[in-house]
Amino acid sequence: MKTTLGVIVGNRDFFPDVLISEARRDLTRLFAELEIEPVWLSPEDSKLGAVETWSDARKCGDLLRRERERLDGILVSLPNFGDEKGVADSIRLADVNVPILVQAYPDDLDQFGLDRRRDAFCGKISVCNNLRQFGFKYTLTRDHTVKVLDPRFREDLVQFVQTCKVVKGLSRVRIGAVGARPNAFNTTRYSEKLLENAGISTNTIDLSEIFGTAGKIADDDGLVKARLEQIRAYVDTSAAPAESLARMARFAIVLDDWMDSLGISATAIQCWSSLQKNFGVNVCTIMSMMSQRMMPSACEVDIAGVISMYALQLASGRPSGLVDWNNNYGGNPDKCVLFHCGNWPTEFLPDAKMGTAPILGTTLGEENTVGALNGRTAEGPVTLGRVSTDDLTGSISAYVAQGQFTNDPLETFGTRAVAEVADLPRLMHVICEHGFEHHAAMNASHCADAVSEALSRYKGWRTHHHNRASDLPPLPLTI
Repeated sequence: MKTTLGVIVGNRDFFPDVLISEARRDLTRLFAELEIEPVWLSPEDSKLGAVETWSDARKCGDLLRRERERLDGILVSLPNFGDEKGVADSIRLADVNVPILVQAYPDDLDQFGLDRRRDAFCGKISVCNNLRQFGFKYTLTRDHTVKVLDPRFREDLVQFVQTCKVVKGLSRVRIGAVGARPNAFNTTRYSEKLLENAGISTNTIDLSEIFGTAGKIADDDGLVKARLEQIRAYVDTSAAPAESLARMARFAIVLDDWMDSLGISATAIQCWSSLQKNFGVNVCTIMSMMSQRMMPSACEVDIAGVISMYALQLASGRPSGLVDWNNNYGGNPDKCVLFHCGNWPTEFLPDAKMGTAPILGTTLGEENTVGALNGRTAEGPVTLGRVSTDDLTGSISAYVAQGQFTNDPLETFGTRAVAEVADLPRLMHVICEHGFEHHAAMNASHCADAVSEALSRYKGWRTHHHNRASDLPPLPLTI
């Protein structure tokens, strides 16, 4: 899916025209390679298609305002010093609230004559000063000046696009809470009001409504047969009784209908113990299938957890799972075991098989836990993270951390992985000291930088990025 960026090319008329023309050429090439659709002035709209005067700013602002529903973000490119007021005025007139990236070209030491001089090093400072005065939030490239076709800018732009997707995706998302949270788990409490204020709406349904509607669907219904085919095509179900599979299919049909009727993008489900006691199955496989289809589904009505999954998914374009920070890994302080009963998407489980949940089975009857997946995650990159609402401070906070899945030996059941995170004890201290939950979202990518930028700078949430200096302030002495 293409990304749409508003593009403002800043100019000052006493700098050479060729610098603007070359920048537009470079940007056009990079946009084509990254499948980015630019919304920008043409050379027919303003001199060289750049922004310099008040008249240019009005034209640019009008254009961006007309297209603002499509805009994911704005790129400000400075081939020369640029016009600080023109850039800031364009964004104000656009009346759009999206992430902004500021890029400036470097000067070459052998091209300081009037025919090639840029001064964008200085101009970027002035533009950012004006953006700050106007109250706009903006992102900087890693290098103060960088050419558009430099691989480092390409990486910056890719990360910025990821940030834009997280910000936009979390601005108007609708989440489904399916059932009440397990009574034993205060840890999955959350604030609907804080989330609503952040643009995240929660819709609820009682499990009894799903059980009742599902119970009225006959096993020979065409929808059930079609859903059974999907389940069998998704995972090895050879060990599952036909009756259990039919129950899962009926549950999935009712849940999908409810989600479609309310425009819900993600769910958090009370996966125990009502399902086992009153419906006779685990719905881990159904949750796994939804997450694999980029409709993340979290356990234990962990609404904040599924928001975390969704954020990582938006950044990476890949499915997320929800894990317990579950066990130490022997005596290695930087490794740990990630675990859950069995609802991870098959993105993480190349050897997945449907089975039971032995731990739940000890009290609920293992025959009532058919539907949990069993499998091991292979080595590769991982980003772990968590969003949490804090009623005591009326705020939302988060953390992200990058590491690696490893192939270290692990003999156990369920969905499981061994992860290595540098200086893991420090991350555990942050989690415990700030009262984060034991659940974390995971994604088989490295996307912590983009997610952290989205949550901290643009959403305004206190965010700890484990792989760089902490953004979380010290805890208050009193609450």
